[in-house]
Amino acid sequence: MTKQPILDVDQLKTYFYLEDKKVAKAVDNISFSIFPGETVALVGESGSGKSITALSIMQLINKPGRIVDGTILMNGDELLQFSTKQMTKVRGKNIAMIFQEPMTALNPVYTVGNQISEMLRKHKKLHKKDARKQSIKLLQTVGIPRADEVIDEYPHQLSGGMRQRVMIAMAISCEPKLLIADEPTTALDVTIQAQILDLLVEMREKFQMALLLITHDLGVVSEYADRVMVMYGGQIVEEAPTRELLQNPEHPYTKGLLASIPNMQDDVDRLGSIKGTVPPAFDFPKGCRFSTRCPFVMERCNHSNPDLKEINSIHSVRCYLHEFWGGGV
Repeated sequence: MTKQPILDVDQLKTYFYLEDKKVAKAVDNISFSIFPGETVALVGESGSGKSITALSIMQLINKPGRIVDGTILMNGDELLQFSTKQMTKVRGKNIAMIFQEPMTALNPVYTVGNQISEMLRKHKKLHKKDARKQSIKLLQTVGIPRADEVIDEYPHQLSGGMRQRVMIAMAISCEPKLLIADEPTTALDVTIQAQILDLLVEMREKFQMALLLITHDLGVVSEYADRVMVMYGGQIVEEAPTRELLQNPEHPYTKGLLASIPNMQDDVDRLGSIKGTVPPAFDFPKGCRFSTRCPFVMERCNHSNPDLKEINSIHSVRCYLHEFWGGGV
């Protein structure tokens, strides 16, 4: 029996309508699926469209942005047809999200306990006393010491790592089917980063969730993801299982990202880099969106944008070079 995806995104487009009639195509016709129990990484530089993808799934896009096309199926339900009230029930209960900076996601005027308890009372209909007990258990589950004291503290009283653990406790409080972690370790030191990522994987296994891990760090991906989607210019440019992608990258952008990862054997002066920066979403090149930065650019790349095509049953790439050379980059 074929396993059914827990999330199925098809031809999603999220555009921002700016002044001077500019349209920023932040997410432009992307499709992907996530299956129960797997960790999928969405990788790319800042400005690639990763966070907007996550916010689109959660339907947290604010004006001047809006989802203009596509479908987002969650266990067969079309989320884009849900009312605001219906989506409020989905968030937290079926899909939960951990944001980059917990200080902006946690309410500074409420205690940690109040914020976790609110989720439990709202989605699990627990009474106040039971919600508090469960909140303490959740804090203990995510490795917070003195949980019975921390529950009465405010976010500003906690370290960055502790705040991120509180966010994870809130996210798993209602045992969602899908957990989206958007750069969950950006502001943390390396040791704490590893602890938080290990904790996410542990929670995924404990609660049988799917995990969408959004990051710019392919080093993190190599350790924690089952499958990788590389995003650039609002589009997915390469997708494959983690080992396949790391060993056989096919897109010049993916190769550039991999070349920029330092390791113990590297001479720092020899570290690779990708020239230029991600263009703004309202000013993408006419052809391939990576064409202005690609060392292998051809005339064809300047005029038309390639489709995402399968190389084999597990690997897809958006690049004319694969057609031109009949093989890898």
